[in-house]
Amino acid sequence: MRMRDRRFWVKMGLLAAALVVVYLCSFVIGSVDASVPLVVDVLLSRLTGIEPYWSAVTDQIMLGVRFPQITLSVLIGGALAVSGASYQTVFKNPMVSSDILGVSAGAGFGAALAMLNGCTWWQIQLAAFVGGSVAVLLAYVIGAVLGRQNLTVLVLAGVVTSSFFQALISIVKTVADTDSVLPSITFWLMGSLNKGDNADLVLMLPAVVLSLALLFAFRNKIDVLAAGEDEARSMGVNVNVVKGIVIVASTLMTACAVSVAGIIGWIGMVVPHIARTITGASFSKLLGSSFLAGGIFLLLIDDIVRSSFSDLPLGVLTALIGTPMFVFLLIRTRKEWV
Repeated sequence: MRMRDRRFWVKMGLLAAALVVVYLCSFVIGSVDASVPLVVDVLLSRLTGIEPYWSAVTDQIMLGVRFPQITLSVLIGGALAVSGASYQTVFKNPMVSSDILGVSAGAGFGAALAMLNGCTWWQIQLAAFVGGSVAVLLAYVIGAVLGRQNLTVLVLAGVVTSSFFQALISIVKTVADTDSVLPSITFWLMGSLNKGDNADLVLMLPAVVLSLALLFAFRNKIDVLAAGEDEARSMGVNVNVVKGIVIVASTLMTACAVSVAGIIGWIGMVVPHIARTITGASFSKLLGSSFLAGGIFLLLIDDIVRSSFSDLPLGVLTALIGTPMFVFLLIRTRKEWV
């Protein structure tokens, strides 16, 4: 094994170990006291048959409340980070993120419209997923009609689509009841994991695994595409297929994430830059490091929210922490994008 490869796997091992540590320590944070050994025993009790020495309340809090919320933090943070890294690589633009094609705005409109009509929680999630998918499809169609999938035109189509759905969200908020519906819409749009449960985890996990598998299978072709469309075509890469794979996989992950947790910004833009400083710009390496770093990032943000015992939305903290980090990282890595 070459020295460069050895260093990469050492860094990946350290990132994975950090994620495990933060993951276990996250169970300790909350209104019910717990220790890491207790957390490990509770998590393993269903697999190893450990005789419970803790109360039924502790069991329910750990497995019914904290486990889905903390695990969803890892999946959502990793999914948004990988989506952002995929788009940044394909579009060769450090400013794009996981919602560049309007998926967040579309999902926000779908959820807001469902809330306006008094839908149940699962119906709101479904409406958010459909809205996000429709927004990306609309942006893709606009890009195909106007620029034959030129990347710059596709980005502009995403900006236009996002603005359109943001306007629709504003209309829904204007007509919503100010005492009940409007606060719910506003809070959802700022992001939260408070309603995440095991049912959401069952839906989120296959979507993330499938999307990551698709991106992993095409990782080398995505690396080639990052060098330019003409170069990729000369090497036998079907550019439209690879771009389609990136868009489908990234949309699936982002739409699922937004439908579960609302709009959580900046992760898809900031975390890929952090991962890039650790493992390099190659997408083959960036895929894994972005997921691990994204999971750690959102876990820490969620821990801050839960330790403060407040209802501060996740999107607020990711923006407060993400913006200065992005400025710092962009200054450090600006030469890579010249």
